[in-house]
Amino acid sequence: MTGVQATGDRPMRRRSLPRGGLSLTELGLGTSQMGNLYRETTDEQASAALETAWRGGVRYFDTAPHYGLGLSERRLGALLRRYPRAEYVVSTKVGRLLEPAGGAGMDGEGFAVPATHRRVWDFSADGVRRSIVDSLDRLGLDRIDIVYLHDPDDHWEQAAHEGVPALVQLRGEGVVRAVGVGINQAAMAARFVAETDIDLVMIAGRYTLLEQGAGRALLQQAERRGVGVVVAGVYNSGLLARDRPVPGARYDYAPAPAELVERANRIADVCQRYGVRLPEAAIGFVLRHPAVVGVVVGARDGGQVDETLSRYRSRPPEPLWADLAAEGLLDDR
Repeated sequence: MTGVQATGDRPMRRRSLPRGGLSLTELGLGTSQMGNLYRETTDEQASAALETAWRGGVRYFDTAPHYGLGLSERRLGALLRRYPRAEYVVSTKVGRLLEPAGGAGMDGEGFAVPATHRRVWDFSADGVRRSIVDSLDRLGLDRIDIVYLHDPDDHWEQAAHEGVPALVQLRGEGVVRAVGVGINQAAMAARFVAETDIDLVMIAGRYTLLEQGAGRALLQQAERRGVGVVVAGVYNSGLLARDRPVPGARYDYAPAPAELVERANRIADVCQRYGVRLPEAAIGFVLRHPAVVGVVVGARDGGQVDETLSRYRSRPPEPLWADLAAEGLLDDR
């Protein structure tokens, strides 16, 4: 099959995982919105998002069965068939099996899709293998580059002692190239780094321009143990997504506390002195850490992808970080 012509594609810097030889573009496209997150995304919007990302040099694409009850995986797989398989990296996730439901109505977990299936938590070895077989079918692929354990917060024992070994075995069989955990809490992520044989962590919202703390400790541990880190949720659910926090801004999917809104505004004040927009700083900051191998940002259409690419390319000046630290707005150790 002939791939899309590369003419006009813009190269993007890559970073390699500490082990395994896999490399990611610094910016990855998150595809939850291809699964109709919160509202419908048209096929035309999804296609434009991926085409714009590809032209901009993005070669890492993240999805999950959870996103639209498989819709995101199906859409992403269909769109990627236009491109040479060797040129891109796909990650998906395990932990939520999709079982036929046959119920009427719409999905009740934030995705605008019919409730044709229900999600069943399962990090067992059999569940992991079933999930990957199903994902391969939806994606139309014969291998998956990265598989993350998805939100194992309440399932440590099964995820660590059955899920990870199953993924490691699949890695040995060549079905998967790298294995990891995708989670939004630093403490359990650090435990996976310390106690299991994973290659990378996707941490959402815990290492950002707005908060470092536990996330920074996780990244330091990952660097020591040779585990790569992909950062998601760099805007903290929207609080850092605009030049200034907007009325009704959210943090961790809930209304943002007043003290965090005030902190974000103070960070924006310092950024403004350097001619840097708040979301540009949000992306630029996380890419400074040596443990970080990439940042994943979601988008619904080509325009949003273009905006993300512009933010990524802005490269804020180094003195900005020193000024933020001097004002107590950044723990830059």
